Amino acid sequence: MTQERAVKAYYNTKFLRSREARTMRILCEYLEPEKRFHDMKVYHTVVFFGSARIKKDEEHISEVGKYYNIAEEFAFKLASWSREIKQKEKKFYICSGGGEGIMRAANQGASRAGERSIGLNISLPFEQQPNRYISPEFNFEFHYFFMRKLWFMYQAKAMVFFPGGFGTLDELFETLTLVQTRKMVKEDIPILLCGKSFWKELIDFQKLVDLKLIAPEDLNLFHFFDNAEEGFNYLKPRLENIIMNVNISVIHET
Repeated sequence: MTQERAVKAYYNTKFLRSREARTMRILCEYLEPEKRFHDMKVYHTVVFFGSARIKKDEEHISEVGKYYNIAEEFAFKLASWSREIKQKEKKFYICSGGGEGIMRAANQGASRAGERSIGLNISLPFEQQPNRYISPEFNFEFHYFFMRKLWFMYQAKAMVFFPGGFGTLDELFETLTLVQTRKMVKEDIPILLCGKSFWKELIDFQKLVDLKLIAPEDLNLFHFFDNAEEGFNYLKPRLENIIMNVNISVIHET
């Protein structure tokens, strides 16, 4: 009588979840999104960051509730404009962290424009659940923060930051650091901060310059805006410039 075949290593879920297989799990969180994006011809994103705790506020009662509406309208304007781009390889996709609050607003705006959008979720013990406006084929779930961060930035052609907590601040300063130190090839990537009064009260950027902790020109790495129209008018010509310089043949080779 022959013995039953052993389970192949790549079907062994106990092994795949073990410490020894961590490298494989990390690679999966790199390779699977890469394949999915390539198959769907997604090469350009505008990434929205902001608090998961900001709720839609029709009455503008809360101090931060208005930012949900601004994020939703801004994403709608960008997605509506992208919808008019004929070549699929030149389209821009709205991308968020996939959760509630500002993330939901971004995906909702794209959905209202009739466009697909991306949600890069992460497994957390609280707060983080995929919002219903993410396109199902672009609904991702990450375990490792650093792999999620890579995919936020890899295809980003603009980063938009709304008021948020530790997570939003983490993403903002990591982006600024990568651009400042020229570790990000896209040195001229637009970094937009919504809510000039909020950010200036929260962070004294000028103080950093006065103390010579950053250079005066570092203040040019980001741009403030206060409403969707203002943000769209600033960002649209910069994205149009990117479209003009896109080399389709190079995209298909990478």
